[in-house]
Amino acid sequence: MAKNPAPGGSEDVPSDTQGGYQDKNLVVCFGEMLIDFVPTVAGVSLAEATAFKKAPGGAPANVAVGISRLGGSSAFIGKVGDDDFGHMLAGILKQNNVDNSGMRFDHNARTALAFVTLRADGEREFLFFRHPSADMLLHESELDINLIKQARIFHFGSISLIEEPCRSTHLAAMAIARKSGCILSYDPNLRLPLWPSAEAARKGIMSIWDQADIIKISEDEITFLTGDDDHHDDDVVLKKLFHPNLKLLLVTEGSEGCRYYTKEFRGCVAGVKVTSVDTTGAGDAFVSGILNSLASDLNLIQDEKRLREALAFANACGALTVTERGAIPALPTKEAVLQFLSKVATA
Repeated sequence: MAKNPAPGGSEDVPSDTQGGYQDKNLVVCFGEMLIDFVPTVAGVSLAEATAFKKAPGGAPANVAVGISRLGGSSAFIGKVGDDDFGHMLAGILKQNNVDNSGMRFDHNARTALAFVTLRADGEREFLFFRHPSADMLLHESELDINLIKQARIFHFGSISLIEEPCRSTHLAAMAIARKSGCILSYDPNLRLPLWPSAEAARKGIMSIWDQADIIKISEDEITFLTGDDDHHDDDVVLKKLFHPNLKLLLVTEGSEGCRYYTKEFRGCVAGVKVTSVDTTGAGDAFVSGILNSLASDLNLIQDEKRLREALAFANACGALTVTERGAIPALPTKEAVLQFLSKVATA
């Protein structure tokens, strides 16, 4: 692909990127990729931590790697700094067989950093450094339009909706994907500290809600978006969050599993209890599992029995991920998931 100068003072750097997937089951993930710094000891505050370990992060990038680990075809579109961290992240995608030809490198802004504390219960707290970071500065002129057009599924979050120019670029990418016949997949992945206010977050997240074909949300996000305390109430979910064009709405419930809603049916699929070490990336692993299944066969959404099987597989992807530290290092292979499910079935 030719170099692509852009208003943000960037161009793609061919030595780090690779492309070439012409797969009809391709999932293209759009958004942020960053460096997480995690204390080497769990259960301490950032101030108390004596050392940190760096790890690749960013939900859309995690999903792209997760799909590739499961044997699927994935690509990532986003922007990082033209710095050591940015090139490291491009290299990690390449090592994991993710098409990173849609990545761009900004000469003026740095790769985003996030300090993530792991509390004693395995849950996380975040401190972000994005003032602004390169991922916020992706311009529409830098989009790899041909890569988006190849996708069967185009997946995104909401962090790329917070600031311009990335917000307009995100909307343009969605429009290209829709026009090309892609299925649009949305995981809001609420990170409240990154938004100017709670109201701005609600408004921003909901601004594209009715354009998505598949949406995955957590119980906490239901409460935040609807203002209703009872996130278990199907009526709340259906009245406030299910829209007429939606093909599949998924609610993740951590170790309890997930709930699913389509126009024809709804239900829940139990999770698998494991010893949690680090919940980072569990939701992304779940999304990887279900999108990988749907990319192979979109008709799953019409067949409740097969959809439930695919969701049990996705639950297992999430469960396996929490048994190890870090997101990308912990994302499982298809073989590991099938072996895990077979052990659970015979237990």
